[in-house]
Formats: sequence, C-alpha cells, structure tokens
Amino acid sequence: MEIIILGTGCAKCKTTFDVVQSVVADSGIGATVSKEEDILEIVKYNIMSLPAVVVDGEVKIKGYVPTKDEVLKVITV
Repeated sequence: MEIIILGTGCAKCKTTFDVVQSVVADSGIGATVSKEEDILEIVKYNIMSLPAVVVDGEVKIKGYVPTKDEVLKVITV
C-alpha cells in the first residue's frame, strides 16, 4: 500500500503526515508513507484543499487534519 500526504509544508500538512505515520506504525500495516510538496504534482490530484491523504492513488481525505481513527478506517478498507 502506498500512502501520500499532499501538502505544501504547512503545520497542518506536517501534523497529517505524523498522524498517518503513527497509525501505520501502530497498526502494523505494510504501507509506505511519503509527502508530496510540489504544487505541480499536487494539482494532478484535482483537489482544492490541503492537506490530503492519498491511498493507492485515490484521494481519501482532504481539507483537514484527520484523527487516527479516520486514518485507520481509510487504510483498512
């Protein structure tokens, strides 16, 4: 599983990255977590609000910092 956090480096984007990394580590799910801060790459996902969480190429969460429970739901479905 590939998880990408889309964001320009703001505090909410960094917090989202930390939350997702924590959930992946705690749950033992085999996933790679990366950040995408290049605005030209972010635009390709056709979203207008950041941060966003992309799971295997599909935007699952956008526009706010998710809770650990929300992240767990989208990566275990």
